[in-house]
Amino acid sequence: MEPERVVGVHVNYLPTRPAPAADVALSPSDEARLDKVRHLMANRPPYQALQATTPQTIGYALTDSPVGQLAWIAERFAQWTDPRSPVDDERVLTDVSLYWLTATAASSARLHRESTRRSERCPVPVGVAVFAHDITQPVRPLAARLYDIRHWSEFDRGGHFAAMEVPEVFAEDVRTFFLGSGVGADESVTSRAARSGS
Repeated sequence: MEPERVVGVHVNYLPTRPAPAADVALSPSDEARLDKVRHLMANRPPYQALQATTPQTIGYALTDSPVGQLAWIAERFAQWTDPRSPVDDERVLTDVSLYWLTATAASSARLHRESTRRSERCPVPVGVAVFAHDITQPVRPLAARLYDIRHWSEFDRGGHFAAMEVPEVFAEDVRTFFLGSGVGADESVTSRAARSGS
């Protein structure tokens, strides 16, 4: 990344792994988040194991069957969304259609195989939105070891697909980071309830 060309990065999924050697103080809620990560690492979901080991195989299968592609993606939406803000069927079908019509199931599946397992420092300010029903939630003291976190928000609604589940909340958080003080100063919001109906 070229810091002279990028003013900041906003993310809503920032995996943080347990770091036994890290000399950081963790709160009970941080420890609970790490326990969830440990559990996920010890019980790797089948889809993740398949994509990490043989992504091309599942890619061929998904590209060959629109029903298979629908089932594969619909399962992710069912598991990773907040039950209070489900993604409607039309949106799911649109998402599935994009994979199907572009035949990109295999390239998408390779993400788990080709992604590096080590985290690298980010040379620009980072904004983080944490959604209560995401796969895992990041642990700020561990994330702060690698990232210059200038903005941190936590929401009680939304999941892994926050931009589809609570689009107004997600968009407002991105705007706050880039247009507010997020890029230029440290702005921490320890807890912010997502507005009802958003």
